[in-house]
Amino acid sequence: MLGSRGFLMMGFVLGIAVAFGSSNAFDVSIGAQSRHTGLYGGARPLAPYSPGVDSGETVYLSGQVGINPETGSLHENLQAQARQALSNLEGLLTEAGLTKANVVRATVYLDDIGNYPELNQVYGEFFEDVDVKPSRSTVGVAALPIGAAVEIDFIAVK
Repeated sequence: MLGSRGFLMMGFVLGIAVAFGSSNAFDVSIGAQSRHTGLYGGARPLAPYSPGVDSGETVYLSGQVGINPETGSLHENLQAQARQALSNLEGLLTEAGLTKANVVRATVYLDDIGNYPELNQVYGEFFEDVDVKPSRSTVGVAALPIGAAVEIDFIAVK
């Protein structure tokens, strides 16, 4: 006779067998991440992450700060940093075979929310020729990596 531990173990084993044995029936793919492609152009990441991930129909671009990829240095002021961050993101979009017209979502982090008007000027220029501007959130934060004034990330669809 099985005690409660036996039933628990039997249920666990049965659950694993069903999940892995019939993954096609549930449209589950073991190792699904293998269909993702990393995007590595532009500025070197500051930590262990991919600057971008192409998951098929959607491309996720990690937050970019105003680091010049050629020199590795951070630009001095907010507008120059914002232009460089957007340029870095555009380079990753190009690597994925996309343009800024494919961007559907942006998140902007500012170390000083008082810089919102300056950011909007640069951001508006960047998306000037795009008919449908991406949705966006702008968040004021206490600090950003390496003392950056702005960080921007994108989500794009094909």
